[in-house]
Amino acid sequence: MPLKKVQVNEATASEWNAFKGGDWNAYRQLYNIHFKALNNYGHKFTRDVSLIEDAVHDLFVNLWAKRAQLGNPVSVKNYLYKSLRNLLFRKMESQQRFVKVDSPDDYPFNFEVSFDTIFMEDESKKELQRKLKEAINTLSNRQQEIIYLRFYEGLSYEEAADIMNLNVASSYKLLYKAIGKLQERVRLVDLMMMLAFMASKKALLEIN
Repeated sequence: MPLKKVQVNEATASEWNAFKGGDWNAYRQLYNIHFKALNNYGHKFTRDVSLIEDAVHDLFVNLWAKRAQLGNPVSVKNYLYKSLRNLLFRKMESQQRFVKVDSPDDYPFNFEVSFDTIFMEDESKKELQRKLKEAINTLSNRQQEIIYLRFYEGLSYEEAADIMNLNVASSYKLLYKAIGKLQERVRLVDLMMMLAFMASKKALLEIN
């Protein structure tokens, strides 16, 4: 089931260009728009708040320092997510938080499913939530990340692939395998409903 992408809290091309031209207010706006989402994404890889804050800080310092050399990304949000992910991985490697091995799944990712709304007061929905949490915990870290990016963040296959340093065909394959594994524990119709609800909740939180 394809999800309609909701574009909220995304810097516009004019804001990006103003920032590249040295407009400090545009730079602050860029920071304010994306700071919360970037911290939330960083929290999926590590619980070290200081490390996340350092990475986000370094990201924006580097942006300002190299603004004149930056291009025009199709999505500013995508560009920032990918940049933060790479920064965090380098910092975690330098601090030996994880060690590179041959397996592409050997990195931390903690996707916690939460539905703390009126919707979940229904006992049957609570049971679905429990099953979905258990099912997601059976996925590899990379599978969890693409589920998070595709459904919770509402990104396209192309955008998720770019952030995760995959080709588009690999992103399709990875997601299909993840969905297939989830279906072993949750019916497809229930799974799609819950994932769609996650996406709609995320959009509402950003709008508010």
